[in-house]
Amino acid sequence: MSTPVLFIHGLWLHATSWEPWIELFGEAGYSPTAPGWPGDADTVEAANAHPESVADHGIDDVVDHFAALIAALPERPIVIGHSFGGMIAQKLLGQDHAVAAVAIDAAQIKGVLPLPLSALRATLPVFKNPANRRRAVTLTSEQFRFAFGNAIAEEESESLYQQWSIPAPGKPLYEAAAANFNPHSPAKVATDNQSRGPLLLITGGKDNTVPESVTRATLKQYRHSSAVTDILDFPDRGHSLTIDGGWRDVADASMNWLRAQGF
Repeated sequence: MSTPVLFIHGLWLHATSWEPWIELFGEAGYSPTAPGWPGDADTVEAANAHPESVADHGIDDVVDHFAALIAALPERPIVIGHSFGGMIAQKLLGQDHAVAAVAIDAAQIKGVLPLPLSALRATLPVFKNPANRRRAVTLTSEQFRFAFGNAIAEEESESLYQQWSIPAPGKPLYEAAAANFNPHSPAKVATDNQSRGPLLLITGGKDNTVPESVTRATLKQYRHSSAVTDILDFPDRGHSLTIDGGWRDVADASMNWLRAQGF
């Protein structure tokens, strides 16, 4: 039986943005799927037409949603997540819902202290209005360029924006921002789990939304676990690294690491 692989998107990207990865992993013998978040519409067009359907969904909602999907699978999957999907992947791995995880430019978990200025600017469209905690927020193409497409040509950034960008709930960002002041924060990950499967953290050196310093601080949070925790740096890549013209490099590196771990 082929190993299931569950792809988890982050804020502002639709689940169908994983389609090239699904094709690649399927051809390699895995059984890949990319379900949406709670409330996600089936298409980018429908998601943009009905932003209210994703509003007010927080981190725990998303984790519970994917945990329920995993429970229906024939075996525990590999989880691969990008941005907030990378945080969700880490939480699922820490809760032993997955056999391994790849977290790509993963959102800040509880305990991570660096808050670079570029990350603040990338998330300003949400934080500029406190009411956005309960709303869905849509990025403009200029905001998408700074948050996702800063390391690629402007034309490619605009194309990716038109193809994949959807509204995102503001609540997860507010939860992550307050994580270090909340002992019961949903952004807390079981980083001390000794028996969990292996984890690969991937960082883009030019990422404005989740700068490399955040990912390296995340790695330090796992220092109390003897389970495999690796990090891989793509120095010239931004937050769009899973969907832009260089996606295959990241996908191949992820698959090679998984095979090295025996999956």
